[in-house]
Amino acid sequence: MRTKNRFIKSVLKTANETSVEMPWSRGSRRVSFSNRRPAQAA
Repeated sequence: MRTKNRFIKSVLKTANETSVEMPWSRGSRRVSFSNRRPAQAA
């Protein structure tokens, strides 16, 4: 049981330290995509 707790703690620690950028997140990729779309008439 002790090994299992240590494993879970290490997994949670790694998950908190790791940052993954999702494709749908706002940022420079989104701006470049929106700039390529044709402008819509109001």
